Amino acid sequence: MSNANSIRIYGIINCSSVKKALTWFEERNIPYEFHDYKKQGVPRERLVGWCRTLGWKTLINTKGTTWRKLTPEQQDISTQSKAVAIMMEFPSVIRRPIVETTEGQVLVGFDQTLFGSFMRA
Repeated sequence: MSNANSIRIYGIINCSSVKKALTWFEERNIPYEFHDYKKQGVPRERLVGWCRTLGWKTLINTKGTTWRKLTPEQQDISTQSKAVAIMMEFPSVIRRPIVETTEGQVLVGFDQTLFGSFMRA
């Protein structure tokens, strides 16, 4: 992160969950940086770090359109390295939003209660 005290939100700008998260932060005047991984990609080391923190199964969105379009071979993910490769190739398969807090926590998905317990306005 460019500012050690900033919150970074990763996602895809036209995703409804990401829009809800951004609105939540804006309504509370909580500053954040937005990283659109459809346009900017996701650095491999960031994905590996999230996998270590959360587990790769937490990061893969198996309910989305992108997942359904993958071949059975691509969906057959059994290791972290294969999960990272799929997420690098198909960023839309990553659950969103992913929020990195100023304290180094990583939150996945939009949950107002969870956000409220981690964020200080």
